[in-house]
Amino acid sequence: MPRRTPQFALDRLRTPRRFPGFLKTASVCVLIAGLLSPFSRAMAAEASPVNAAAAANDYCGGQCSDILPPGENGNATLAQILLNQAFGTQPGHAEDQLGPYAGLPTGYSSLADAKINDFFDDASFGVPSGQVASAEKPAGRGDVTIVRDKKTGVPHITGTTRYGTEFGAGYAAAEDRLWLMDVFRHVGRGQLTAFAGGAASNQGLEQEFWRNAPYTEADLQAQIDNAVARAGARGQQALADVDAYLAGVNAYIDASDSGRYFPGEYVLTGHKDAITNAGTIEHFKVTDLVALASVIGSLFGSGGGGEVNNALSLLAAQAKYGVAEGTKVWESFRERNDPEAVLTVHDGRGFPYAAKPDSAQGEALPDAGSVTQEPLVYDRTGSAATAAAKGASTTAAKTSLSSARRGMSNALVVGGKSTASGHPVAVFGPQTGYFAPQLLMLQEIQGPGISARGASFAGLSMYVELGRGQDYSWSATTSGQDIIDTYAVELCQDDYHYLYHGTCTAMDKVQQTNSWKPTVADGTAAGSYTMRVWRTKYGPVEYRATVGGKKVAYTTLRSSFLHEADSIIGFQMLNDPGFVKGPQDFQQATQHINYTFNWFYADSAHIAYYNSGDNPVRASGVDAEFPVWARQTYEWRNWDPATNTADYTPASAHPNSVDQDYYVSWNNKQAPDYTTASWGDGSVHRGNLLEDRVKKLVAAGGVTRASLTQAMADAALADLRAEDVLPGLLKVINSSAVTDSTAAAAVSRLQAWVTAGAKRTETSAGSKTYANADAIRILDAWWPLLVKAEFEPGLGSDLYTAITNNLPVDESPSAGHGPTGSHAGSAFQYGWWSYVDKDIRAVLGEQVRGPLAQKYCGGGSLSACRDVLISTLKQAAGMTAAQVYPGDDQCSAGDQWCADSIAQRALGGIKHGKISWQNRPTFQQVVEYTGHR
Repeated sequence: MPRRTPQFALDRLRTPRRFPGFLKTASVCVLIAGLLSPFSRAMAAEASPVNAAAAANDYCGGQCSDILPPGENGNATLAQILLNQAFGTQPGHAEDQLGPYAGLPTGYSSLADAKINDFFDDASFGVPSGQVASAEKPAGRGDVTIVRDKKTGVPHITGTTRYGTEFGAGYAAAEDRLWLMDVFRHVGRGQLTAFAGGAASNQGLEQEFWRNAPYTEADLQAQIDNAVARAGARGQQALADVDAYLAGVNAYIDASDSGRYFPGEYVLTGHKDAITNAGTIEHFKVTDLVALASVIGSLFGSGGGGEVNNALSLLAAQAKYGVAEGTKVWESFRERNDPEAVLTVHDGRGFPYAAKPDSAQGEALPDAGSVTQEPLVYDRTGSAATAAAKGASTTAAKTSLSSARRGMSNALVVGGKSTASGHPVAVFGPQTGYFAPQLLMLQEIQGPGISARGASFAGLSMYVELGRGQDYSWSATTSGQDIIDTYAVELCQDDYHYLYHGTCTAMDKVQQTNSWKPTVADGTAAGSYTMRVWRTKYGPVEYRATVGGKKVAYTTLRSSFLHEADSIIGFQMLNDPGFVKGPQDFQQATQHINYTFNWFYADSAHIAYYNSGDNPVRASGVDAEFPVWARQTYEWRNWDPATNTADYTPASAHPNSVDQDYYVSWNNKQAPDYTTASWGDGSVHRGNLLEDRVKKLVAAGGVTRASLTQAMADAALADLRAEDVLPGLLKVINSSAVTDSTAAAAVSRLQAWVTAGAKRTETSAGSKTYANADAIRILDAWWPLLVKAEFEPGLGSDLYTAITNNLPVDESPSAGHGPTGSHAGSAFQYGWWSYVDKDIRAVLGEQVRGPLAQKYCGGGSLSACRDVLISTLKQAAGMTAAQVYPGDDQCSAGDQWCADSIAQRALGGIKHGKISWQNRPTFQQVVEYTGHR
């Protein structure tokens, strides 16, 4: 039976008279009563508990832990959904990792190694004797067993054959995430609205991803065929693994359909009938996995883009200051290679990539006022033509075309020379947002050539993607180096033909027509539209413009386009205990991952790092920051448009390291001379929150799992602006006595907050009230006001606006940002904190390495700058909580804690309460190995 979960730190909302939407993409979920209750999965499983002793191949000595909220079980029958929506009852293991995860912010200060698993789960191999909840032979197979533990319900898959092992992995994935897998295969195919409903947010989601990956079925199949063909024996093994995995997924679909314990969302969205069981759950096929991979790769592993926005801000700077000075100003804000930036590789080595050329060649900057964004959506009818739907399209386009990809994820890794035990310690994981069910799922896979435990994206879990092997662990953060270029293709004949190597060539039209009607899950009125993309050999068309009076289309070419399946080989290697035996093998495995990630490794003696991605070798003189002409001279070296392959920079040119004293990463700059596509790698970055804490620990020595976890948890509560920028602002204000009573009171509150640690923390666990609440409110209100008042007078409104299109001013916890909007946890990745820091220090007369081209605050006058800050501070102090936190569908106006809080965005019928804010990986490992093979 489903069980009620204790309240612990979760924020329960009273159930309204109408049930709220259960999909991120759905507007309402008016559930109906009186339906037949289907069997539960537990009733269908062959529950014959067995004892499973701790694995002999586990070298972590009980010192590997992990956590992935809200819980392992992401499937719910219709009956379970009804109970959850009506009474808050949770299916088993749907929420049991959320409480420990939520408890760390108020529990980390007294953390000891022995208490780590109060907030994490034991990630040892196997299931201890007496902790086996169930064991099943999926589809009656004799070559694989799925054991689930009592505490979390994580599947531990053990096979005697490779096929059986992968069959079990697919079966377990469908048991835990079938509905989510189905949602995201439709997202990847641009068919979400037809599948799950036409809510405006649904429309935006499918548009965001299909714009970047408008694949046909033939494209999807070709990617599998090519990936397998290029990888030899490993490619053939990968294909066999995928086939077995899909067989397991489809076996569960058949079993749950006939047993009537399939996810209840299929009923609520009209795909199944609860009374007659009529309807179909479509089997998965190999091309579905490529569609899934395109979503994950686009969301987390495709750095680059934004060249048109870069060009527009450069032109605005040149219009303001003239070409030479305007370029200098632009470059100072771009911070391509800022000497004050926090680095992951800090041993002094440089890794030149995407640097500013001495003399740029082939630039195709648009004529002023000529740029228009290429439409994606045509022929809107019904609810697709509403203002909300058009607004969702605008947001989706802005997100997909920006270089400010929401990278998230962090890593803290310390070598054995600085630890208490002499063994390396790592605390790391990806910030993948907060969803219900979570995009990732936990599993352990043991079989011929596979031995791993950790997290994988649902539907791609034939291998563990982030986790541990027998005597090593690995994790990743998004890196963001530029693998996307923008080309200006010269038009000929009409708007849908272009010159390719001198020949007038027709663009390819790829389109997807979707229609929908109201369902129980989504009451959005009927509607339809067509998404249409014009593809060239240089990629899809994203903008139209003129360059020197010539009509052009701006296209984006991504090195991973048509290569969404290639990374499977790298993950296969990471799971293979026969391949990974040390840090060099780990680096070799990650070299086979073509998405842009920072990879980290720890075993009992070594730590290591490697930056992955297919970095194209650009033509000499091409500046990756701006559009270039689509001419053979400026193409990637040895580029083949038929396969979208080219020459890529060698592994040695990627930032990499073995046994540096420590590594930190929070999507910051990787190494000197290595330029990322996104803006903001300057003197203040959220990576500094980790760097400062870890550097201090390493200097003191004796680092433990607990102390490194404390460093992460402390940084997770820090307000970056308050910790690293506010002291300088207060220094300017206090350069003379503050006589205004309103300003003086605000300064006093802000100073007290800084002295207390500049964190956004509750007064006590569960209080839902921040300590230093007034100071936090004041800074949240002040930051956008002070940035505008500091920079806009000097830059002018046109240039100021253009640069904010490259880099947002703020990203506070309560802001609507990232792939999930507000309540997403991740904060302070993108903002003007470095600009403010450098400018304020310059005005104060302090040393600034890599300064802005000019002084902006008060025109460079300390007294005038002080006047600007005090004026905006008084304005901010006068704003009420309701003005600063205006409320949304989750929170009432003025509720500061709620505005920051993390919500598990519902992608299915089960909902969860909110938890207090923390800026932390979603899936996280804490590891320290005691031995090695």
